[in-house]
Amino acid sequence: MERTYIKDLGGHVGEEMLIKGWVDIRRDHGKLIFIDIRDASGRVQTVILPNHKEAHETAVKLRTEWVVEIKGKVNKRPEKMVNKDDDNGSIEMEVLSINVLNTAETPPFDINSDGRDIGEEVRLKYRYLDLRRPRLQRNIKIRSEFVDKARQFLFSRGFKEIETPYFTSTTPEGSRDFVVPSRMYPGKFFALPQSPQQYKQLLMVAGFERYFQIARCFRDEDLRADRGFEHTQIDIEMSFATRNDIMALDEELITLTAESMGYKIKQKPFPVFSCKEAIDKFGADKFDLRDEDDKKNGILAFAWVIDFPFFEKDKEGKWTFTHNPFSMPAPEHLEWHMEGVNIDKIATQQYDLVCNGFEVGGGSVRAHKPEILRQTFKIMGYTEEQINKDFSHMMEAFSYGAPPHGGIAHGIERLIMILTNESELREVQTFPQTSSGRTSVMDAPGEISKDQLKELGIEIQKRK
Repeated sequence: MERTYIKDLGGHVGEEMLIKGWVDIRRDHGKLIFIDIRDASGRVQTVILPNHKEAHETAVKLRTEWVVEIKGKVNKRPEKMVNKDDDNGSIEMEVLSINVLNTAETPPFDINSDGRDIGEEVRLKYRYLDLRRPRLQRNIKIRSEFVDKARQFLFSRGFKEIETPYFTSTTPEGSRDFVVPSRMYPGKFFALPQSPQQYKQLLMVAGFERYFQIARCFRDEDLRADRGFEHTQIDIEMSFATRNDIMALDEELITLTAESMGYKIKQKPFPVFSCKEAIDKFGADKFDLRDEDDKKNGILAFAWVIDFPFFEKDKEGKWTFTHNPFSMPAPEHLEWHMEGVNIDKIATQQYDLVCNGFEVGGGSVRAHKPEILRQTFKIMGYTEEQINKDFSHMMEAFSYGAPPHGGIAHGIERLIMILTNESELREVQTFPQTSSGRTSVMDAPGEISKDQLKELGIEIQKRK
C-alpha cells in the first residue's frame, strides 16, 4: 500500500490508508488510546481499539516524537466530536496496525508550544527539533510559497534566472566582506558577495536584458533582530528601463504575490515620498503608514522612497555613498556630478520600498558609462590607481556598449518576517546564527588545524 499524506485523508472516508509521520500527542484512556500523528502536510487523530490487539500493545509503548507508519480506516467523527479548528477535525483513523520506524529521546523542550519562552542558545542548538513546532513549520512554508510565486511572476515577464559566483573580490557596498583564503594562491583571499551587484550589471552588458536570482548574500556586520551574517534576496536587473519602469514592475510583483497569498495591501498604487518628505513627515526614511486597525488586521502598508542624496560625509569627513556607488545621478544633477561640484546636493536615481516600518527592498538606475562610474569614485577620494585596481573590469565592460539598466533587490527574510508577524529574522530562517554570531547546531566558527593553516599560508596572531 502506498503512503497517503495526512492532508489528503479527508477524501478517503471509509477506505483503508497508510500514513507515516511522528507521534504528536498520545492520550491513554485505558482501553481506548488516542494518538495524534503529524507529517509535513498536517495532523490527524487516530484511535486504537482493544480489539486490534497487536496494534493496541504497540500503542501502549509509543511516546511523543517516535516515527511510525500506521495502516487504518478513515472514519467520519460523530458530529459532536468534530473539531472545526482543525483541517482534519471531521475525520479520524481507526488504527489496524502500527509499525515503529524509529524511537526518540525525550526532546529538551516542548515542541508543541509557541517556543518564544525558550532560550535562544538551546533552541538553536536543537534547531532541527525547534523547526518541528507548528509556528516555524508555517513560517518556512510561507517563505517557500512567497519565493515560488515571485519566481513564477518573473518568468512570466520574460526574466531569466541566472546564478552568479560566491567566490569573488571585495566590493564597496557598505559592509565588511567575509573573506575566504585561497590554497592555490597563498596569502590571497576571495570575498563572499555582499550582493551580486557587479555580476548582474555585467549580465546586462552580456545582453541578457532581464535577469533575476534568488541570491545568497554575506555581510560581516553587527547582528540585530532584522539583520544577519547571511540572507537571501530576490535580485532583479533590467536593461533599457527607467526608474519608473522598474518601480512599476516591482510593485506588480509584490502586489500580485502578496494578494495571491491572502494578504491585504493598504494603498495601491503604493504612495511615493521623496527622502526629504519622508524625513520631514516621519522623522526617518523607513516608516509605518498603518493605523491601529490596520495592525490588528495584518494589513501591509507599502510605500516608495525616492530622490536620495547620492553622497554623505563619513566619520573622517570624506565623501561616501549613501546607498550604492554604482547608481546613476539624477539627470538634472549629472553635470554637477561630472564636474565634482555641489556634491551635497546631488541626488541619485535610488529607490527604496518600505513596509510596516521596515525597508524591504532597494535599488537604483545604474551608471552605465565608464566616465560616470569613474567620477563617482573620484568624488569619494579614490586615486586613479585604486580605481583601476578595483574596478578596471567594470570600466572596460562598460566600454563595449553597456545598455542603460537598473534593478532592485528584496530581502526575503524581512518580507517574510512582516508577512508572518514575527519580530526577528531567525523565526523565518531554518538555521540562523545566534545573537553572538555562532551557527545553529554546528559549533562554528571554530579553529582549524595547523596543517590547514600551513597549507593556506596563514599565521594566527592572538589579539592582545
